[in-house]
Amino acid sequence: MGGVVDDKEIAAMGDYAEAHRRSLEDPEGFWLEAAEAIDWSRKPTRALDDSGAPLYRWFPDGELNTSVNALDRHVQAGRGERTALIWDSPVTGQTRRFTYAELLYEVTRFAGALASLHVDKGERVIIYMPMVPEAVIAMLACARLGAVHSVVFGGFAPKELAARVDDAKPRVIVAASCGIEPTRTVEYKPIIDEALAMSAHQPDRVVILQRDRHKAELGERDVDWNELIEHAPPAQAVPVAATDPLYILYTSGTTGKPKGVVRDTGGHAVALAWSMSAIYDIQPGDVWWTASDVGWVVGHSYIVYAPLLVGATSVLYEGKPVGTPDAGAFWRVIAEHGVKALFTAPTALRAIKKVDPEAKELAKYDLSRFQTLFMAGERLDPETYHWASEHLGTPVIDHWWQTETGWPIAANPRGLEPMPVKPGSATKPVPGWDVRILDQAGESVPAGREGAIAIKLPLPPGSLPTLWGDDERYKETYLSRYDGYYLTGDSGYLDEDGYLFVMGRTDDVINVAGHRLSTGSMEAVLASHPAVAECAVIGVKDQLKGQLPRGLVVLKAGVEVTEADLKAELVALVRRDIGPVAAFKDVSIVEALPKTRSGKILRKTMRGIADGRDEAVPSTIEDASVLEALKVVLRGK
Repeated sequence: MGGVVDDKEIAAMGDYAEAHRRSLEDPEGFWLEAAEAIDWSRKPTRALDDSGAPLYRWFPDGELNTSVNALDRHVQAGRGERTALIWDSPVTGQTRRFTYAELLYEVTRFAGALASLHVDKGERVIIYMPMVPEAVIAMLACARLGAVHSVVFGGFAPKELAARVDDAKPRVIVAASCGIEPTRTVEYKPIIDEALAMSAHQPDRVVILQRDRHKAELGERDVDWNELIEHAPPAQAVPVAATDPLYILYTSGTTGKPKGVVRDTGGHAVALAWSMSAIYDIQPGDVWWTASDVGWVVGHSYIVYAPLLVGATSVLYEGKPVGTPDAGAFWRVIAEHGVKALFTAPTALRAIKKVDPEAKELAKYDLSRFQTLFMAGERLDPETYHWASEHLGTPVIDHWWQTETGWPIAANPRGLEPMPVKPGSATKPVPGWDVRILDQAGESVPAGREGAIAIKLPLPPGSLPTLWGDDERYKETYLSRYDGYYLTGDSGYLDEDGYLFVMGRTDDVINVAGHRLSTGSMEAVLASHPAVAECAVIGVKDQLKGQLPRGLVVLKAGVEVTEADLKAELVALVRRDIGPVAAFKDVSIVEALPKTRSGKILRKTMRGIADGRDEAVPSTIEDASVLEALKVVLRGK
């Protein structure tokens, strides 16, 4: 039975407690020791600079280059023939393998190509690509030059891309001609052109990787990837300060402008390298597969950087859990490539379970080298945990973190000390993370009581030092609620054994298939329709995707429109402005929305009703009858 520790493992317990204690009591010693795993051009003599608190800097006097740590040092150590990257693409029927030496060659060439377009240290590059090796190459090439990449999920809508272009102000955009889905081809060039027609900032060049499935028509500022690299000299690595940014990754803001999460170079390398052995038990040469997208933080940290930093083999998968071609796709990849551990979202497992509930496809494959399934991105429901645990016969490990943190806050540290699994819990706070559960007044609550999950400052290395170009917004968004704490925006509790249970979001960001999306931005789209007077979008429970957005709109007086027509128009609007990733398909016309007397829409109450809970009527409600009418709409489907 998966997820149960044996006596030998229990006897080893104590390593975790000691590491966690030391990380909080002596962060200086703990993290300088962890920094020994990284090759520095100038070794840091200090771990933490707290002179600008609540803005903290890690390894302030260190210098390094991330691409050197991910590639060059393995080649120089004689491990250049070891496989670095396996691209497995069922949507194109291709598989490609890159050794560390081959990947280094490709990265130095593309870095040289970017340098020829005047991409220098500190310049930004937006990468808008599907799951192809060139996305990884482009990221590492930016790191080689000391340039700052910002990967935008391929297929994100023009408006979203334009907002990121205006905030990051890239010198160059690197893109592919298309993304390939099981049932369609998504052309990227028209999306980019539309985005750049909206954005105030204009990049010098757009580099296009032409894919066989669809060749884009290139304009004046566009340049072909292959033509660009043909005569490019290989680029030398540029050492940067540990506190210099490696990348910007935009996450859902609850208002307007997207939030650019900054990742610093030194703290990122140290934390990710430490996490691979301590949390995931992955050693050099092990085959590791993160089934995510390079456009999300999980892809940045655990497809690209962490596995390469430690000399492991990373699988890059361009396909789906089902439909490419069937529900056995994941098991095929594990068997074919000898995967030791898989990291994916519960949504993927739920999709497989829905199509193949008895796991008949799994039985066709030899998974003897497979040891652990790691889950994150949303809460792992006990039903999915038990299904995976029973059929795989390996530990199924839930863990929890955020775009902002860059690596796990709470996990079952397989390398440091495996712990008994409690379904529904992300296990314990990882060393470096001082997790507290706070009430409204900022006081710690007793074990078992739910509250706001907060982290005592300073955040450990690898987490965001600030937001791109906006220290004040960083402080206001994350640090202002409780003095001396980072607010995660999630609620949950610690049990009597110190296990963390994360219960859900406390703000209006919802989690659709592991993707964090702002309901506020969806509401803004609905509100732009001429027939809509006011609206609300809530996240409702969904068996497959965790949550789905549900729209409720109040019409302007005198508007005559059928519900079917309006629904079709609103769904199309959200798809255009947010993108298909929002999975927005459900919207109802209502007479009124429940509000407090001060005019605040009672979203949490509506969410509870939609999820079938008996919600108490808030004392501040303006008109309780509105809630009664809504019950019919929200529960009638």
